[in-house]
Amino acid sequence: MTTAQRPTLEAVARRAGVSRATVSRVVNGSTTVAEPIREAVHRAVAELGYVPNLAARSLVTQRTDSVALVMPEAATRVFSDDQVFPGIIRGAALELEAADKQLVLMLAGSRAGHERVERYTTGRHVDGVLFASLHGADPLPGRLTRLGIPVVCSGRPLGDASVPYVDVDHVGGVTRAVQHLIDGGRRRIATIAGPQDMVGGIERLAGYQAAVTSAGLPEWVAYGDFTRESGVAAMRRLLAEHPDLDAVFAASDLMAHAALRTLRTAGRRVPDDVAVVGFDDIETAAYTEPPLTTVRQPIQEIGRRMTRQLLRLAAGEPIEPAVVLPTELILRDSA
Repeated sequence: MTTAQRPTLEAVARRAGVSRATVSRVVNGSTTVAEPIREAVHRAVAELGYVPNLAARSLVTQRTDSVALVMPEAATRVFSDDQVFPGIIRGAALELEAADKQLVLMLAGSRAGHERVERYTTGRHVDGVLFASLHGADPLPGRLTRLGIPVVCSGRPLGDASVPYVDVDHVGGVTRAVQHLIDGGRRRIATIAGPQDMVGGIERLAGYQAAVTSAGLPEWVAYGDFTRESGVAAMRRLLAEHPDLDAVFAASDLMAHAALRTLRTAGRRVPDDVAVVGFDDIETAAYTEPPLTTVRQPIQEIGRRMTRQLLRLAAGEPIEPAVVLPTELILRDSA
């Protein structure tokens, strides 16, 4: 039995009626070849089933056709019921699939993981790097940018203002949510704030503070880390310290879910006794008891937009250094 030979570059050239060099330029993504010729080459590639040699292509183009998505979180957090992470991954993957590029997911929830990411990305194994869920003034995005590696972050980086990012209007969204509570007659409004080493946690707390201060109301704050477990502990703390509270804004839907459960266990009716508002509008927000009023952020669109920005950077095109997407207050029965 003989094994069929793989189609060669020469065979594609013969089928397309062009030179081998022209086929090579088209396959390697050159934009200097006229559109009708590019179409003829692509048609010949499809008809023959030609598969480019990716290693050789990388040598010629200095591109890997791969993009890293770095999440400085533990695997147990990324692959939990927090739908923010899969939403960003899905958005990035859709854009990269459309661009015929690969996604490399890298977790950096430990020092060893962070060092591994730095070695891999500075070794030019990818054409660019997306960062999501940054904590503190992480120096790596800025360091990679100064090395000429395209970088885009999800959320405004706290450490380096020169790094491009895509974020949402945290402050505006939370201000509208708290104002909705005030307009509904609530005057003892507490918050379960997010971690203060993340821009989302910082700005959502700032939005709450601005709204209650403007209305002359007290600030009642307990801190969580965007997880259900931290939401339970924070809600218990708020009930112990401020048993007369009549509303809670939680800086994530998971913490809001926990607040609903904790209030129910404590015998508080939602929204009759205590109104609850979350942030994210994850899928399960519409199915809590009662359904959760929340601030919607376009999670998947964040992943798509930051990926489009990165691909433009990698192609040498100008981009907006700061993109802020709108948020929307979604009214349901909890407030």
